Amino acid sequence: MDDYHYKNLNEHFVNHFRQRLTSIYGRKLPQDELHAFLEQIDRSVKHKTSTQKWDERDVLMITYGDSIRNDNEPGLQVLHRFLNRHLKEELTFVHLLPFFPYSSDDGFSVINYMQVNPELGDWDDIIRLSEDYKLMADLVINHISKSSQWFQNYLRGEGEGKDFFIEEDPATDLSQVIRPRSLPLLTPFETSSGIKYLWTTFSDDQIDLNFANPAVLLEMVKVVLFYLKNGTSMVRMDAIAFVWKKPGTNSLHLAQTHEIVKLMRDVMEAVDPDAILLTETNVPNKENLEYFGNGDEAHMVYQFSLPPLLLHALYVGHSKYFNQWVKSLPPLPPGCTYFNFTASHDGIGMRPLEGLLPDEERESLLYGMKQNGGIISTRRNSDGTDTAYEINLTYFDAMKTTVRGEDELQKERFLASQTIMLQMQGLPAFYIHSLLATANYNEGVNETGRARTINRCKWDEQEIETQLSQNTMHAAVLSELKRRIMIRKNQKAFHPNGRQQIIEAGECFIALRRTSTDGHQCIVCITNITPQQELTLPGLIGNAEEVIDLFTGQKPEIRHGAFILEPYQTLWLEKK
Repeated sequence: MDDYHYKNLNEHFVNHFRQRLTSIYGRKLPQDELHAFLEQIDRSVKHKTSTQKWDERDVLMITYGDSIRNDNEPGLQVLHRFLNRHLKEELTFVHLLPFFPYSSDDGFSVINYMQVNPELGDWDDIIRLSEDYKLMADLVINHISKSSQWFQNYLRGEGEGKDFFIEEDPATDLSQVIRPRSLPLLTPFETSSGIKYLWTTFSDDQIDLNFANPAVLLEMVKVVLFYLKNGTSMVRMDAIAFVWKKPGTNSLHLAQTHEIVKLMRDVMEAVDPDAILLTETNVPNKENLEYFGNGDEAHMVYQFSLPPLLLHALYVGHSKYFNQWVKSLPPLPPGCTYFNFTASHDGIGMRPLEGLLPDEERESLLYGMKQNGGIISTRRNSDGTDTAYEINLTYFDAMKTTVRGEDELQKERFLASQTIMLQMQGLPAFYIHSLLATANYNEGVNETGRARTINRCKWDEQEIETQLSQNTMHAAVLSELKRRIMIRKNQKAFHPNGRQQIIEAGECFIALRRTSTDGHQCIVCITNITPQQELTLPGLIGNAEEVIDLFTGQKPEIRHGAFILEPYQTLWLEKK
């Protein structure tokens, strides 16, 4: 052990932390640098005993701080009031999308990680919200705004940040680098020492940080500790897959990246044993699951293949590829689970379909979603071609049609999608615009020129309150989703780590068996994913006459020994 002594950190943690840093940098850091890391962590330790991080009662909502607006009040106060009025009993977690001062990308080009955007409120508003809901905050780790102080210092060649960015010779062969955008990878900037070309993975306003410099990693550790101190229970590592760069590779998921995730988990568990680390990696399914590590990386990973595969199943009316994917999922590592969602502030990713959906099915889905008002965003391939990267539209409007065309079943189809997400192994997360059945925000796209704005509507508080007080689609969807959420919260079989098993009920259905962690409760979940009244054979949960549907509290309709399901109806069957 070194000559430094820490009040809260034991020798085992210190040695383990040193090993993590050595794995990242390929060398032992000088004692003073190591001490700078450990001192920050030691001062932040909360003396708590770890409890269960999640259970079947947990439900999360994703929202911007100003998704509900009132011109007379800061956005966070308006949001807090709206949540307490409509979703206080249903929600346990709230993911507040970047609430910091920013220059572009609706918050993901952060100017200052330690400040709250004054249009939204201040840290007191964050802390007050955290008293009613567990909060998730974004660690926008890959890049920072060119308006940030760090980058301005870099341009001048002095002060903190002067060596925080990645300079690259434009002649370097970077053709293998996997990109999420069809934009130049390197951007030229005029600095005090001449023109420099910098790595800009996402845009020329989002300058990639240089994690090969340990000082950058230390700053990110400070940011995480600050968030945990100020009301955050969950940290989302945004775009984490891109953080470590190496010319001659694809600069995606490099070994150092995984070590950084492990280090952040170590830090969070040392400081706050209840805190949760989530990685955001919009990539093919196998690559995504690698962020569980050996149960020593993320506590949760996004279930990125769920939104497009579920959308495809409901669009075409068969569950073949959805069921194949679910059956292929490996057992969860201890202490880990999935983050399930169908919609978020971003589009519906196409890369998570790679290897799971044939090309012709993928093209059919893209065509159908264009008919529903969707906008297809692309990414640049290593050969210079562009490929569909994501579909931009609301998940509610994605349900307008099927391969058969438009019908009158959009609401039923949408409710089926959200209910299937609710019943799957993992923590369910609803985007605010799914709860509110928000349509495509085309006016916003026209105003900003950005495809993702289509799913980032800002509701006027009075307008949405009026809509929810009347006989509208918004009110009907929210009311029914709240009812289903509350039923779910009382079933131990829906614990995020409860067993999940696909039931072969035919391609017109998505059927799962969920079993509680103690084995005492079993629920069979069956959804008709077609617009036709269908039958499914009994025998899925013993004698069909001995089961009840948790949604109605009654025996399901049975005719000639078979269950009857209306178009897009879901049954949650429990033996009594």
